[in-house]
Amino acid sequence: MARQAISAQRHILRALSQWPTDTLRPQVQFQDVLRKHFEASSSLSEEEQLKQANALYSLLDNRYKKKYPITGTLLRPKSHPTYFTDLIKELEEAPSRSYIDRLLLRIKGVVRLQ
Repeated sequence: MARQAISAQRHILRALSQWPTDTLRPQVQFQDVLRKHFEASSSLSEEEQLKQANALYSLLDNRYKKKYPITGTLLRPKSHPTYFTDLIKELEEAPSRSYIDRLLLRIKGVVRLQ
């Protein structure tokens, strides 16, 4: 039993080590928060730990994205067809922006609203 518990903990730590880093918030990483949670909750049974490790692996593998693909007009609403592509572009550009670029975007947003 102790060997399975160690194995479950090893699976969880391996899954967390493969988790991608968040470029938008480098000071707070999701895998660090989960690692602290799993270390604090060591009272879980090995079966529960294996279930949680399986859930982490399924998220890493994009199992649900593959099982339930989003197609059709869901990603292109009629009110704003380029919303999601603009959002992805914005999220990819955000980490590399300088302070001046962020300030200029904020000023443009304030001027546009008035």
